[in-house]
Amino acid sequence: MRTAWVDANVLLRLLTKQPSDLAGRARALMARVDRGDLLLLVPVVVIAEVVWVLSSRYGYTRAEIASALQPFVSADGIRVEGDEAVSEALALMSEKNVDFADAYLAAVAAKRREPVATFDADFKRL
Repeated sequence: MRTAWVDANVLLRLLTKQPSDLAGRARALMARVDRGDLLLLVPVVVIAEVVWVLSSRYGYTRAEIASALQPFVSADGIRVEGDEAVSEALALMSEKNVDFADAYLAAVAAKRREPVATFDADFKRL
């Protein structure tokens, strides 16, 4: 099986289905993943970029973003850097209405049982 690192623009085309030609290419890439021909590697920074673009450009709510990304990050053939923390961060982002970066930091710190040093008021909700 081959591996490839995936960029945010591929995920955005897959999720938004726009523009249609690139969305079709993204679906073809995912078909290779589904067949077991390709393993996609996803850095956390790509997830963060996708979250930001879906929110700022496409107007998705945090809950909509989490709902759109959760199946992708947990799919067979997809390996997300820090996958457990990313899944937890998406859930926290949706449930607590905090941004992804804060939710991810909280998830990593909780997993390691370490505190977060911050002045950010969002952490009171986490």
